[in-house]
Amino acid sequence: MPFPGGLWWLLCCRQGFTLLRRDYGEADREADGEAEEEEASFELRAQGDQGSLEVSLSQPTRSSSGSERSLLVAEEMRSLIVEKGPGPVEDDPDALVKGWLQREVRGGVKTPWIRPRKYWFVLTPDSLDYYSSNEKGARRLGSLVLTSLCSVLWPDKQTYKETGYWSVTVFGRKHCYRLYTEHLNEAVHWVCAVQKVIDSKVPVQTPTQLLMRDIEEHCGSPEVLEQIYRCNPILRYTSSPLYAPLLPFPYGSLDQSAPSPRSYTTLRDEAVKLFNSLQQLESERDPVPLMQGVLQTCLDLPPLVDEIYCQLVKQTTEPPAPGGQGDLHYWQLLTCMSCTFLPSPPVLRFLRFHLDRTESRFPASEMAKYACFIREALGKTKGRECVPSLEEILVLMRRQEMICTVHCPGAPACSVAISSHTTAEEVARELVSRLGLSQSPNLFALYEQSRRREQPVGSATLLADVLTSLAGEEREQDPPCRLCFKHYGFLDTDNVPRDSLEFALLFEQAHEMVLRGYVPTSEETLQTLAALRLQSLNSDFSTHAPFPRLEELFPPHVLHARLPAPRRRPPTKCRGARLRAGLLAGGLWGQALAKQRAERDQRLRGRLREEGASTMAAIVEKWKLLQGMGRPEAMAAYVALVREWPGFGSTLFDVDLRTSPVGAGPQRLWLGIGAKAVSLYKPGEPEPLDSFCYGRISSFGASDSSTFRLSVEDRDMLFETSQVDEIAQLLNTYLTSAGTRQPPRPQEPATSPPASDPTALPQGLCPAAGPWQHRPSVGSFHS
Repeated sequence: MPFPGGLWWLLCCRQGFTLLRRDYGEADREADGEAEEEEASFELRAQGDQGSLEVSLSQPTRSSSGSERSLLVAEEMRSLIVEKGPGPVEDDPDALVKGWLQREVRGGVKTPWIRPRKYWFVLTPDSLDYYSSNEKGARRLGSLVLTSLCSVLWPDKQTYKETGYWSVTVFGRKHCYRLYTEHLNEAVHWVCAVQKVIDSKVPVQTPTQLLMRDIEEHCGSPEVLEQIYRCNPILRYTSSPLYAPLLPFPYGSLDQSAPSPRSYTTLRDEAVKLFNSLQQLESERDPVPLMQGVLQTCLDLPPLVDEIYCQLVKQTTEPPAPGGQGDLHYWQLLTCMSCTFLPSPPVLRFLRFHLDRTESRFPASEMAKYACFIREALGKTKGRECVPSLEEILVLMRRQEMICTVHCPGAPACSVAISSHTTAEEVARELVSRLGLSQSPNLFALYEQSRRREQPVGSATLLADVLTSLAGEEREQDPPCRLCFKHYGFLDTDNVPRDSLEFALLFEQAHEMVLRGYVPTSEETLQTLAALRLQSLNSDFSTHAPFPRLEELFPPHVLHARLPAPRRRPPTKCRGARLRAGLLAGGLWGQALAKQRAERDQRLRGRLREEGASTMAAIVEKWKLLQGMGRPEAMAAYVALVREWPGFGSTLFDVDLRTSPVGAGPQRLWLGIGAKAVSLYKPGEPEPLDSFCYGRISSFGASDSSTFRLSVEDRDMLFETSQVDEIAQLLNTYLTSAGTRQPPRPQEPATSPPASDPTALPQGLCPAAGPWQHRPSVGSFHS
């Protein structure tokens, strides 16, 4: 009689135990028939039109050192597969929990699902059985063998709201029991009991895991290792499909937490699908998109990383055409995996052994070169936030470095060679050295810059991830996003030489602050600054000189402030009047109103053009007065005018200060973070409302993802902002760089490497403690 579906994988795995117990002395006698040996002992194959399954099992014996494991296997077999028959159900001494439950049953073709039926369920240390009744001699209708790979779902409230029943779902390999009860306590009791039985089971190990351990034990014996590979096809290349994963995965385990638009099934099914995708690599002319898809699946479902590593090791072991196109595609994907994900320690040891074995068997070959590259990459990989872009995959396939373009305001763009492991700190250090900024007291960092935002890149952030995210945004924005090198912290702006590159960077950054409206000054001064900007760009006035757009010289918000505010009609209080207005808006009156709005917008645009023309004329007149002024003098005059604002050198953040009176809304302010103090400004006002030196600040940190807390002596202030991490990190940077008493350093995750001491960084680098995505810890220090 055929086995129940839930036992197929278990029986196959158990036969896999005997694979390691081969008598290696019999290998010569069996070598002639290894070509006809089935691919893997646990793979199920459908044969014939009837769909019957044939299990191909090899059962060699080993006379020595195999008795202990054979005894364990026999004991486990007896504990998992128990022959049961009709009997006194009520008097079963092995019953842990028993009771009436309703089960969802599959119907016929016309009624695929019918109403749940009530059955008598009995939970034993080995299985979950259900009977037609609780009477003596009742017929057992089904059984679900429980192993360490089974899983159970807790009852959810949504199902109870929809059906009026609390659900208990138990997953096996082929079967899933969906049980229902009217009482929550009863459902919780069943779930806890089933989970306790599952937890008590010995973890199931697949043949691949056992062979990996056997290979590690005999790594010093070449004859035994070759015998293991020869006698176990599961370790070698196959052209047949895979019907079960190489590693154990819980039954019915769904990864619903992956923030991805792709929909996934169970981990076991996804592992089998990925192997089919790997086999398509052999014949693909352009394997890059397929490789990226495999990497994306591993990023969305991290438990599959070890499985893909094992599948790639299998497919690169004794392929039919070593070094051929199909074989190299496997090695290229393995290269991309090694630069993106780090496997678990057992799989990592198995992978390193595979790399050493390949290099020793095929020295000076392309496979050996890939193996050497992968070994070096595994020593540097720490995990990625994004999968490699198509360009990065092409570079990795050639075992080369990428070229990253970094824009420097006031200087030519710099090209830097990076790898998949290069961090923003390493690139910033190289640019500081290349641009001659090593002696500068100020701090520098890399920035992600686009039309909508500009934010610094954390020192530990992988630059490959930044380039991948920027490449995705470039397709949506115009102008495209780019990577910039700029000042991060201003510790000394008075002693910067005027003829240095740093002064050019300072000039460009000051001009950006002016255009964004972060330099509160008069409109006359803004026109003078625009004229100085033209003088620095084009020298003396000329009708043939190229004119930048006005928004590149003058703050656009000043022109918009001149336009009259749109008049708003008071809301109609009468319900009938609102109804009539709504009906009229949908007819001819609606078209007339839309035409009026279009005419009004056209008049406003015309007025804005007139204001812009008059402002540009005033700027040109001031430009003519700068005849004979050189570029360095114009830049120095520009910076001197901006430096007259007391807040120059501070980084401004738009925040909303929460006020204490009930009903009062938040107050929009500028939070200025400087080298010596933290100041609060009313937007557009040159003088600060309040200023706090760092000695008065007792603590600061993030109350939540959008609230920054600042404690000054006995006063607590809460700021609503989307830049909580940037504010806290900049405060930490200034405190560390100024030599103030250092706050507690943020705790790094257990998987990340220990962060270096910020005070030990080379001068001129931004000592960021980690990626900006991680929320800094609250800092505390005393005056």
